[in-house]
Amino acid sequence: MSKIKDANKKIEKAVVGGYKKVENTVVDGYKKIEDKFVDTFLKKEGETIEEAKIRVKREQEELNK
Repeated sequence: MSKIKDANKKIEKAVVGGYKKVENTVVDGYKKIEDKFVDTFLKKEGETIEEAKIRVKREQEELNK
């Protein structure tokens, strides 16, 4: 019984590890695209990408009040 349990643990680690790699790749890719979009279309003169994201988020919250 413990051999089956050990095999299942190995399979579990492989599946979860593979999923995490895919998830991280997708999230990292999205962040790169998001940063490029903000840099190209939303960032104002002298503003960093992070500052632009914060400003846009704040503007959206004000519009939704």
